[in-house]
Amino acid sequence: MATRTTKPKPPTSTEPAACKPCGGTGNVPTTVRVGRKRRPVGQQDGLCLNCLGSGTDPNA
Repeated sequence: MATRTTKPKPPTSTEPAACKPCGGTGNVPTTVRVGRKRRPVGQQDGLCLNCLGSGTDPNA
C-alpha cells in the first residue's frame, strides 16, 4: 500500500482580528461643531459603531 502524505495545516490565530475603522482601540475621532453655521472647532473621541467599542472585527 502507498502511504499518504498530508500537508500540515497552518496554525490558527487565537487572537481576534482588529477592527479596521478604529484600529482595535474602540475609539474613533468625531468632529465637534459649534455655532449657527456648524463650523468645526476640533475633535473628540467617539465610540466606534462598527465594533461598539470592543476593538475586535465583528465580521471575522
